[in-house]
Amino acid sequence: MKTNLSSQIKLERFPRRYYSPEGEVETTTLTRYEKITTRIGESIVEGVEMAAAEIASTIAKYVKKNGKCVIAFGAGDSTLPVYAQLVNLYTEGKVSFKNVIAFNLGDIFNAELTDSASTIARLKEQLFDKVDINPDNIHTPAALTSKDDIYEACRAYEEAIESCGGLDLAVFEITPTGTIAFNEPGTPSTSGCRLALLGNDSKHRIATSYHCENVPNMAITLGLANILSARRIVCMAWGENSSATVRKIVEEKPSDAMPASFIQMHNKAKLLIDLSAAEKLTRICHPWKVSSCEWTDKLIRRAIVWLCDITGKPILKLTDKDYNDHGLNELIALYGSAYNVNIKIFNDLQHTITGWPGGKPNADDTYRPERAKPYPKRVIVFSPHPDDDVISMGGTLKRLVDQKHDVHVAYETSGNIAVGDEDTLRYVMLMDKLGDAFGVDTEKYRKLSTEIHSFIANKVPGEPDTLDIRFLKTKIRECEATTACNYIGVKPENVHFCRLPFYETGKIKKGDLQREDVDIIKNLISSVKPHQIFVAGDLADPHGTHRVCTDAVLAAVDELLDETDWMKECRIWMYRGAWAEWEIDHIEMAVPISPEELRFKRNSILKHQSQMENAPFLGDDDRLFWQRAEERNRNTAVLYSNLGLACYEAIEAFVEYHPIK
Repeated sequence: MKTNLSSQIKLERFPRRYYSPEGEVETTTLTRYEKITTRIGESIVEGVEMAAAEIASTIAKYVKKNGKCVIAFGAGDSTLPVYAQLVNLYTEGKVSFKNVIAFNLGDIFNAELTDSASTIARLKEQLFDKVDINPDNIHTPAALTSKDDIYEACRAYEEAIESCGGLDLAVFEITPTGTIAFNEPGTPSTSGCRLALLGNDSKHRIATSYHCENVPNMAITLGLANILSARRIVCMAWGENSSATVRKIVEEKPSDAMPASFIQMHNKAKLLIDLSAAEKLTRICHPWKVSSCEWTDKLIRRAIVWLCDITGKPILKLTDKDYNDHGLNELIALYGSAYNVNIKIFNDLQHTITGWPGGKPNADDTYRPERAKPYPKRVIVFSPHPDDDVISMGGTLKRLVDQKHDVHVAYETSGNIAVGDEDTLRYVMLMDKLGDAFGVDTEKYRKLSTEIHSFIANKVPGEPDTLDIRFLKTKIRECEATTACNYIGVKPENVHFCRLPFYETGKIKKGDLQREDVDIIKNLISSVKPHQIFVAGDLADPHGTHRVCTDAVLAAVDELLDETDWMKECRIWMYRGAWAEWEIDHIEMAVPISPEELRFKRNSILKHQSQMENAPFLGDDDRLFWQRAEERNRNTAVLYSNLGLACYEAIEAFVEYHPIK
């Protein structure tokens, strides 16, 4: 069973030589804009393996040289898979921590904080307790020190590091806001160990990572000067959420607005990232600036869209001079003139636009994104949560139904964790009041109602819901989803609730994808035998559920391709939701939405009442999902318009998934 096929989504778009160049000459050429040594893995798994190998080799080097290795460890989310890999290497006998002296980069400052919500507790749980490190060699800032003693405690911590000969290595993540440890934007490169005030982004990350609601305002942290004094630095960032920050810290000038950018000042720093986090680096995003290119149709489209943005011109107004002035003279040489390139790309983009997402019957489909036949088609729309379908492709979903396709909607998870306690009590109170009238005011129900009221009233932050409450929250999401599907016109028998087991932990942290999850999806696909599948491509989803759900579908598809013939005739389209949109140069199907259809889509989203004002997991963007979706769809339409194509109210965009065998 392949459980990480979503990583292939990037592989198809970027030639390997751009992210894994061969030889010093090509590496120097491609990385000319990069001011930090940066290694890119095809996937997070490969990136993690590279980071762990780098740390293990550094430990071996300094232990051999000095008899010890002094390391400052960060405890950010991105470091955790690296620590898991280090544990694997230790188990295999490939690394030892017996001579490692560990210093915690920083800890949350709160006299009432429990060990389970501290960074040192996380480090022990994820790494130290699983390897052969001497407990006496583990050091951490005095998180429980009173404020009056902070200065002395910080100086003592720095002196402890110096007494060990200084740091040999610092290991930490680069956060999406560019912080290191708890050094917030505005921190000077000369800062030392101190009590630091936490920004909103850091508090949000802590709340998510440690599942706590009352996040402290301060932390004790090693300063940038302490971290930069390490002889070596290994840092990491994974996923699309980090891509903009990675570009800034790697290619732009150092600035205290982006503390991680000061890593440029270190001559032995190494940044490990995956292809998703690398996608905004010049060698990946705009390779024509650093090298001769392997000009594929998509890369040409990317270059022309970029040129239109730089010049402020639509495609058909670009001139030979525009191409030559901006380093795209290779395209003039290949096609003979700007006019020839312009016409090609204009037609390519024009052909992505269709009002028939399931294919137009009895029409020439030579230049259409979807086939005319068969008609009607059997379609499955996979929705990670019970609202992603309408948020991401509500207009397209309505079109598919109206155009008489046999549309199925499959909700992969229950989404129960995203129902607030207040919404839950609202339904319980309604049942309390209707109980007598409808004859359900039984002793069993009254006992259950009392238990629910009591549990929610006394609930401790981060405490999992009871099974009864989780069941109730699941039914709330299912009823809302069913109402939305009914509003759109999806047949009741075509609405499927998969309730994938990986999600049902009752906690924010979910389980790993398992055989049982994939089999549920596989059985559904086998029963429908679809001609089209729509699946989430939200690799920037900050909570990770979308990626796991996508991996479940792609794993099922991968197995069915080997086992059946009909699966080979199924096209798989990836949509994106409220987190990000496909880049226009990669869009392969663009479905226009009229003003009336956009209002219909909004109403569909609003059917999910529990996800409106009280939705607890909106991410870093506190706008409601319908607001973000509308802006995203309108912005896509504006991009098409600016390129000189038709002007629409809004557009939903899709990219076809091509399995890599």
